[in-house]
Amino acid sequence: MSTSATAPAPAIVLVRPQLGENIGKAARAMLNFGLTDLRLVTPRDGWPNPAAGPAASGADLVLERARVFDSVADAVADCTHVYATTVRKRGLVVPVVTPEQAAQEIRRQPEPSAILFGAERSGLETEEVAIAGKILTVPINPEFRSLNLAQAVILVAYEWSKQGNVVMPTEIEEREPQATQGQLDGLIGQLEESLDAAGYFHPPDRTPATKNTIRTILTKAHWSNREVQALRGMIRTLVEPRPRKG
Repeated sequence: MSTSATAPAPAIVLVRPQLGENIGKAARAMLNFGLTDLRLVTPRDGWPNPAAGPAASGADLVLERARVFDSVADAVADCTHVYATTVRKRGLVVPVVTPEQAAQEIRRQPEPSAILFGAERSGLETEEVAIAGKILTVPINPEFRSLNLAQAVILVAYEWSKQGNVVMPTEIEEREPQATQGQLDGLIGQLEESLDAAGYFHPPDRTPATKNTIRTILTKAHWSNREVQALRGMIRTLVEPRPRKG
């Protein structure tokens, strides 16, 4: 069975977008290529924003369906595959793909995907990039790395749309359902809590970097739902051993 026909369209997640006009332009870029799932993480000027409508040039459907979240983790909790758009690795050992490669992967994956776009001026924070399984980087002129938000969205949306006309390889083996980002966050949170109780995070000033490393290790593994539940059971047993019989 080819997965190209059933793979869900990716969610576009704008993290801390600043201007309503830019949100509207991003929505217009999305609808041009058939994307309608817009998610906003703490937009600076709140939501809805009256400046977004005119800039959307008729993409009202996308704006009306847009959902607002308090954090990136909340915005992608139902997604299994998360891509972070950034021009820098920011010290994280995370696989890097082009928009075309990401689009091909999304078309082959039956589970939900999300693509993160950072704020216009500051981009994504390191902790937000660490949530993603892969970094999506546009191969642009290294002497002038300047894309606005709508341009970045339209490049990714175009590649996703283009791949819809490509016959993707048939998957021979059935895969177990992969864990969603929310399920993975539950595992990471449980592990971090257990390690903290055991005094693992030392020295304190290295704790954020260590936690990012832990997240990267667990995210890259692409665990199934069953595997995540098994790992959580293992951690729980190590922290609270059951009394041995006999």
